Amino acid sequence: MSNGGIIGPVNDPTTFTVNSTTQVITASGTYTAQTGQQFVTVSVVAGGGGGGRDDGGGGGGGGMIIYQCYPISGPQSVTIGGGGTGGPQPGSPTSSGLPGFDTLFGGITATGGGGGARCSAPNNPWGALTGGPGGSGGGGSIDSGGPGAGGTGNTPAVPAPLGGPQGASGGTGAAGPNQGGGGGGGGSAGVTGSNSTGPTSPVGAGGAGGSGTDLAPIFGAAPQPYYPALTNGPNSKRAGGGGGGGFASRGAGGAGGGGAGSTAGIPGETNSGGGGGGGATNPGSRAGGNGGPGIIITKTNPASGVIASGVWSLSEAYNYKKAGNWTS
Repeated sequence: MSNGGIIGPVNDPTTFTVNSTTQVITASGTYTAQTGQQFVTVSVVAGGGGGGRDDGGGGGGGGMIIYQCYPISGPQSVTIGGGGTGGPQPGSPTSSGLPGFDTLFGGITATGGGGGARCSAPNNPWGALTGGPGGSGGGGSIDSGGPGAGGTGNTPAVPAPLGGPQGASGGTGAAGPNQGGGGGGGGSAGVTGSNSTGPTSPVGAGGAGGSGTDLAPIFGAAPQPYYPALTNGPNSKRAGGGGGGGFASRGAGGAGGGGAGSTAGIPGETNSGGGGGGGATNPGSRAGGNGGPGIIITKTNPASGVIASGVWSLSEAYNYKKAGNWTS
C-alpha cells in the first residue's frame, strides 16, 4: 500500500517497559532479555580450584567479573563452571588440586580458580610446590627444599574497564616443613603459611584463604533472595580462597565460601566459587577439598520507550512525537 510516499506494510510503533529485576543463575542455559532491554549489570563467578593434598595449598577462588551495563542483543548463552577436584588420596596420578571451570555469560568469561599445590609436589602440573594460576591463584606448598609460591591471580588478565581484575594471587608456603599457603580470593590474596615450633619438632600452620568480593555495593546488602546462603559468609560475598593445609593447624577459608584447610580439606561451598581447603598429613595422608561451583547474578534497571521496527504511518509517527514518546 501507499503510505505517505513510502511503499511497504504498516508497522506502527509499540511502547515497551523494562522492569527492574535481580536474579540468580545457578545452572547452564540461556538468559532471555526483556522486550526493549539493551543492557544488564552482571556478576560472573567461575568455579573454585581444588585444594592440594598432604599439607597442600588451598584452592584459589573462581574468577569474578562484575560488568555494569553490559550490552545485550538477544538471548545470552550461559555456562556455570564447576569446582576443581581436590588433590586425591595416594595412588592418583594427580596430587595437587585441579583448577575450577570457567563460567560464561554471553561474551564474558570468568576463569576458574587455580589448584593448590601438594607438599613435596610429585605430579604437580604447575611446577614443583607452586600453586596453579587462574581467576584467583592456588596456594603454594612446602618441602625440605623450601617454599613454593602461590599461583598468579587474574590469569588471563581482565582489565578494570571490563570488570577486572578477576581475583588475587595465592599465598606462599612457609620456610619450614608442612604448611601450605591459602588460595587467593576475589577481594584479597591468600595468606602465606606460618612456621611455629612445637615441643619436640617443627610444626606448620596453613595460611588463610583470601577474602571474596562483596557484591552488596552493586546488588544490595544481604539478605536478599538472590544471595544463596553461605556457612562461611557474609552471604553477599563470593569467590573466597581455600585455606592451606598444615601439619598441626590449618588455615581458615576465605569469606565468601572458601573451604578451610583440614585433616581432609573442606570443599568450597555450592555456588560460591570458593576454593577447596588443603589436606593434611596429621594423621595420615589426606586429600584436598573440591572447589565450589560458580554463580551468575544479573540486575536490570527500569526503562521504557518505543520500538519502531519497520515502516509506520505518518499519523502514528506524528502522534508519538507530539506526546514526547518518539525516540530519534
